[in-house]
Amino acid sequence: MQKILFVCIGNICRSPLAEGIMQKLITEKDLKLQVDSAGTAKFHVGEAPDARTILNAKNHDINITALRARQFSEKDFDEFDTIYVMDNSNMTNVLALAKNEIQSQKVELFLNALHPNKQMEVPDPYFGGDEGFEDVFNLVYSACEKIAENHN
Repeated sequence: MQKILFVCIGNICRSPLAEGIMQKLITEKDLKLQVDSAGTAKFHVGEAPDARTILNAKNHDINITALRARQFSEKDFDEFDTIYVMDNSNMTNVLALAKNEIQSQKVELFLNALHPNKQMEVPDPYFGGDEGFEDVFNLVYSACEKIAENHN
């Protein structure tokens, strides 16, 4: 069974949203995948996702209230087959912990799943207005659908 990890900065906006969307797609499409999410920073360890992310997900029938933030660690390289990072900053932080080329090759920008080799980033909605959360949802959902399609 393939195991995928989604990573953003604090694990309260983008990565838990991706985890929740993928959980829904795994159930709907009976995919043989396991997913989790983490953050490169420890600011929010143990906290629920951002209230705006929870509300936005809920508006799309996705419940992420039970998720809790955790920090990315070196052992995640051993645990997961693919590590999707939301932006270049997270890419740099995750790759800094890789011990070898095999681990480094597991790390990929999340939107490359949707737009191969374009090196596009998922914007962080945390400091923006509420409308940014809907834009991020649509972007993350589209990428998750593509990942699901590739694992069907």
